Amino acid sequence: MSPRRGTRSLGEVLTSRSLVWVAAIVVVLVVVDAVLVAMALSRTAPEANREPGPVPTFTSTPFPSHGSSGTPTPSASAGSSDTGEPAASSRLLTAVDGKQAWRAVSGTCGGDAGTLERSVDGGATWSPVGLGVGSRTVLALRADGASVSALTGTGDNCAPSVRTSKDDGATWDTGVAGAAGAGVTPTGLVLDTGAVASPCPDPAAVYQGQYTTAVVCDGSVSWRKGTGAWVSVALSGVQSLADAGDEYTVARTGVAGCEGVRIDSMRATGVTASTTTSRLGCADDAAADGVVVARAGQSVWLWSGDVVRVSADGGATW
Repeated sequence: MSPRRGTRSLGEVLTSRSLVWVAAIVVVLVVVDAVLVAMALSRTAPEANREPGPVPTFTSTPFPSHGSSGTPTPSASAGSSDTGEPAASSRLLTAVDGKQAWRAVSGTCGGDAGTLERSVDGGATWSPVGLGVGSRTVLALRADGASVSALTGTGDNCAPSVRTSKDDGATWDTGVAGAAGAGVTPTGLVLDTGAVASPCPDPAAVYQGQYTTAVVCDGSVSWRKGTGAWVSVALSGVQSLADAGDEYTVARTGVAGCEGVRIDSMRATGVTASTTTSRLGCADDAAADGVVVARAGQSVWLWSGDVVRVSADGGATW
């Protein structure tokens, strides 16, 4: 018998063993790969009982404009956030000369609208004048020979707006702050620089000139220069005042020696708590209600009760 007969050669044995190992390695790799794929799928598949997370949202806070404190500053210009509601329905009067003047009833934002009228015959007759679309109240009124300006409360919230007419009220344009003078609202005074607190409760009227401001209070006049401290001057029966240059023309009621409305003069500069007034004249038969005074040169207009009077000599005679 040949020594090779019935047995395998060494090369054949090694070849068979190698094939077995290769097959085993391939199987292991396939199994490992299957395990890895399964793990990957388990990480990316959604969880059946887990709710999705919230969608992120983002908010931003606007920065105030340069110079803003974040709180609106009341102003007499159009669109101002301050109220255009009068403290109470009141009367306004402004004179151009001895024949021509304008008067208004302020009205209320939620009630009767304000009215404006003009006279060209010394107050004998008055003609109604429209205030323009959207005007509800009248807070201040000032006229000269060229134009008339009104500080009106406009829109549903009666926002203060200055309107000026150069054609006797036929048309109105946006006016500049202060053109209509100063006004009184429930929250304070409306000046050409904006709104300020009143120096007294329930002010009846306010006048602002180039350098000084005067407020008619109950039994007194409060005065200040520029933005200085207020000075209170005790003055019984004071109802209204008007500009007379370096003086104010003051209307008073209930004063001894005058049965109707007494017209006084009060200095408008260097006012102190001890400042006094001097008598100019007395409108003896003038009613003591609804009193308002205006002045243009030597012409002094007085509206009280249902009557308007004009004095041609600075209030001395009526």
